[in-house]
Amino acid sequence: MSDSQTAGPSSPGTVEGVLERSLKLRDLTLIVVGTVIGSGIFIVPGAVLRQTGEQAGPALLVWFLGGVLSLLGALTYGELGAMNPKAGGLYVFVRDAFGPLTAFLYGWTMFFAISSGSLATLAVAASGYAEQLVPLGDAGRKIAALTMIAIVTAVNVRGTRHGAAVQNWATAVKVGAIAVMSAWLIGAGDSFFDDAPLWPEQLGAPLLSGIGLAMIGVLWAYEGWQYVTFSAGEAVDPQRTFPRGIVLGTLWLIAIYLLANVAYLAALGPAGAAASDAVAADAVRTLAGAGAGKLIAAAIIISMFGAANGLTLTAPRVYFAMARDGLFFAKLAAVHPGYRTPAFAILASGAWASVLALSGTFEQLLTYVVFAGWIFYALGGLSVFVYRRRFPDWPRPFKTPGYPLTPLLFVAAAAAIVLNTLFARPVQGLLGLAIVLLGAPAYYFWRRRRA
Repeated sequence: MSDSQTAGPSSPGTVEGVLERSLKLRDLTLIVVGTVIGSGIFIVPGAVLRQTGEQAGPALLVWFLGGVLSLLGALTYGELGAMNPKAGGLYVFVRDAFGPLTAFLYGWTMFFAISSGSLATLAVAASGYAEQLVPLGDAGRKIAALTMIAIVTAVNVRGTRHGAAVQNWATAVKVGAIAVMSAWLIGAGDSFFDDAPLWPEQLGAPLLSGIGLAMIGVLWAYEGWQYVTFSAGEAVDPQRTFPRGIVLGTLWLIAIYLLANVAYLAALGPAGAAASDAVAADAVRTLAGAGAGKLIAAAIIISMFGAANGLTLTAPRVYFAMARDGLFFAKLAAVHPGYRTPAFAILASGAWASVLALSGTFEQLLTYVVFAGWIFYALGGLSVFVYRRRFPDWPRPFKTPGYPLTPLLFVAAAAAIVLNTLFARPVQGLLGLAIVLLGAPAYYFWRRRRA
């Protein structure tokens, strides 16, 4: 049993108190929105329509259900974060509920693959879109990607308020751009019902199977709402603001994603949108001409920058918490004396993401490992049951509505994603699990060093 399990979920005077509590409700909400909205909503809708038989109704239903499943997770994590608002969030929940080894495997996977790989992916993809605006060449794209990583790293080392301010502005710009684009496409387009009725006459097995496949892509587009838990240790009045922030942010995502999908359908129709792998750009070009593609490229760059900043603002708190537990490089537990940020954890994250961006290995890592994150999301959902049993008298300023059904549905959905990957792509799935389990020897190495 870990020390945290013995002492309870939160002990006064622990080291995370040296991190400044400066994130307010608005900041937490916009961290959720800005970290999630990267490139998915500009690309994934076409694939969803193909998988749902080019039917607008089922496609929109999948986007709504994906949001509802994310909301179930947000409601579950809201209780945990309000009860135990410590730096590291989900890592801490899993550690307290299932022990330090399980939590370490999550943090290991986050650092070496999921979070750092996602940051590298965003930077490299943004540099590719930048070339649509300015000729860069291979070397120029690499420099642009590294520059983006360096900027978000420097901003967040400088201060949590600095990182939050950048996040707020980037999120406001990207959400505003999506809203303006959607309003214009809906007003100017008339193709929503051109190619097919809203709903099929009957829901057959092929369509239901397609809906299940489409859900995986949609949940990938919603991926990242849980990152705000990592920053719970820096929330102001977390018992009140944290659950509100994670829930409000997820509700905003549902509304934004549904609005954007309706706009694409209005501009291209179901068949046209289904034929596109860059549905936002094609929708704008259809109504405004080829030159408008640069506007979409600029919007996507801003969107990716905001997502990269959100990752850098949140994920290093996991590595900070691991180091604080004596299970990672000790320097990563240090707090900058002036900026009051986990500066070395942020720098380490940026450095490793830069290595991945230059090497090109991030794509393979993410392909193998990203699904494994859902194992830990499920464990996070199960943690609420463990917390209620193990810490029944601990104050719960926010309780998960619909408990126990809400967390059970979320856990079931997460388990379904993992099992689907293992059955549909067994080689990829098993390689991903192997990469995660490679963290076990590292855990025992650091544990022996601590002893």
